[in-house]
Amino acid sequence: MQRQHGAPIHLLPGGLSAQLVPMPQHGAEATVREAQIQKLVHDHPGTLPIAEIDPMYVGAVAVCREMQLGKAGRIDNFLITPSGLPVLVECKLWRNPEARREVVGQILDYAKVLSRWSFTDLQREVGTRTRAGPDALLNIVRAANSSVDEVQFTDAVSANLRRGRFLLLILGDGVREDVEAIAEYLQRHAGLHFTFGLVEFPIYALPNGEMLVVPRVLARTTTVVRNVIAAPEGYLVQEAAEAESDVGSDPDRAALATLQQAFWKEFLDHHLKLDDRSQDTPKPARQGYLAFMMPAPQGSSWLTVYRDLHKGEVGVFLSASQNSPGEEAMNALLEDWEDVRTALGGTSRLTVDKYSRRRIIDSEVFGDLNDPNVRAIAFAWLANRVNDFVNVLRPRIRDAAPEESGG
Repeated sequence: MQRQHGAPIHLLPGGLSAQLVPMPQHGAEATVREAQIQKLVHDHPGTLPIAEIDPMYVGAVAVCREMQLGKAGRIDNFLITPSGLPVLVECKLWRNPEARREVVGQILDYAKVLSRWSFTDLQREVGTRTRAGPDALLNIVRAANSSVDEVQFTDAVSANLRRGRFLLLILGDGVREDVEAIAEYLQRHAGLHFTFGLVEFPIYALPNGEMLVVPRVLARTTTVVRNVIAAPEGYLVQEAAEAESDVGSDPDRAALATLQQAFWKEFLDHHLKLDDRSQDTPKPARQGYLAFMMPAPQGSSWLTVYRDLHKGEVGVFLSASQNSPGEEAMNALLEDWEDVRTALGGTSRLTVDKYSRRRIIDSEVFGDLNDPNVRAIAFAWLANRVNDFVNVLRPRIRDAAPEESGG
């Protein structure tokens, strides 16, 4: 049975009434264009029936229009809640069944690209699009809600980007049932981490020249959140008590683990400063290395930051699981090695790992790392190189890694 909606009735003085007819949005008689719908949504975000789709996104603030999302294209409207939840809106006029199906795939592509962004990426793109500088995103949200805390907002946006927690809305006139079927298919099969809504967005012209918008929610999905624990190759996921018991039975091993943890704690607490605040920082490890996870599916790519106490050496290199999306992304970077090396600077170079794979590395020998003065110099060098590797490799891994297929 096809969904039906009655047309609004305009009640006039004297008991008169008139049935309103929506303004045509396509064809030769079109009086409303997609750009006009974009502007209406940007100027009046309250017209979006967000509360009916997912109340968690109520209060979304309009940020910008036509925001570039990598090679996927430009999203028509980008909004965000003061709590840091992104909202993507695509305004489409349905001209044929193919266009209806394509726009669903298009907004999903936008979401996949956005889920690979860091807060810094989003902040930069909003600043570029609005021409309001790097703090444009925070300033726009604070203009709507002055109580927004910068650190909490940054952390929340970063987490939601990483988890793909978005509201995706498609607006149009006369969204047809076949598009609703597509939405139901996505909900059953794609394991979406976001909420998806299809909204009919008819606009009526009143006799006095004003406009009346009557949004109708035709279909929506529910959010499905999956928790995945992924460890780099050679790592184990252990409870803290279990890890402690492993070294507790060997006093020498326990003493070495304590020294290694103190070494990394000093490095992380007093030396490492990352430009990219969306990069997760590991806890001080009780081994001779740290792992900084890169944005590839299945936890398959990471930076290994290490020390070799016997050689007096510290360094950082890009790692990936074998036959994984991370390895595929790493190979893509190797194809552009000259550009990557120029961006990394320093003494970065290629070596071969135990699997005969080329890897990107930089390292330096400083001497006795137990000497506080030598250690301070080594830490300063290592902190700078880790920051460079994150800045250069993280966005490249994100863009080069293949999409994780839904199941």
